Amino acid sequence: MVNQSKSKMALSKIDAEIEQVDQEKYLRQATHYYQALEKPLKYGPVIETMDQLIKALHREFESNYVNIEMVNHLMLSYKSNPKEWRKYAKFDRYTYTRNLVDAGNGKFNLLILCWGEGHGSSVHDHADSHCFMKMLKGDLREKRYEYPNRPNNTVSRDSSHHHSHEGDIDPRELVEIGETPIAVNDVAYINDNLGLHRVENPSHSDTSVSLHLYCPPFDSCSVFQDNCKKTTAKVTFWSKYGVRTKPNEQ
Repeated sequence: MVNQSKSKMALSKIDAEIEQVDQEKYLRQATHYYQALEKPLKYGPVIETMDQLIKALHREFESNYVNIEMVNHLMLSYKSNPKEWRKYAKFDRYTYTRNLVDAGNGKFNLLILCWGEGHGSSVHDHADSHCFMKMLKGDLREKRYEYPNRPNNTVSRDSSHHHSHEGDIDPRELVEIGETPIAVNDVAYINDNLGLHRVENPSHSDTSVSLHLYCPPFDSCSVFQDNCKKTTAKVTFWSKYGVRTKPNEQ
């Protein structure tokens, strides 16, 4: 009985410590070691609809100690059904669009991105957040780059690489470290410790649609322009909950 009592006290202490964890701080720290799952967990729930996916994500983020592997599992488990996400899929003829599906009570953002023929993003980071990207329609191609001057970079640099002015990066510093095609129902994952990336629809005849989860959510990120200048870009929404946003609502 004494041992059981001590065990209960120890568990209570652990539960209390978990409750005191700052969720945002915990999620950002997790980017230093998390690299994603390629297959769903054997013990994870089966997600059959987008509504189930959203509810399951909300449950995961109720705890300050978020199980990132379970978040990954949920994204993998859901199978694309156009009838469920079509109302959120808003296209623009000139650029890809970011369409908010669920704001996650401020703890995560779930978005649908729509890519017209040949549309692509700039090279960008993710503001020290987790980024899960699941294909719903078509194909995308991800090009990944080493994050310049990040302490834990794994790609070695030539000593001749240099910086001219603050924010300006020598072109040779943007080292491409991989290119991956993403097919329907695949999930790609990235965070800033894994690098920067650029995403594009390689097709010039078909559109693509992808589902993205960002945690913690962010309203700006760093963009690396073609001239290699690092700038801060505001993150906006083309639509929210299936309704086109006005400029002052983005």
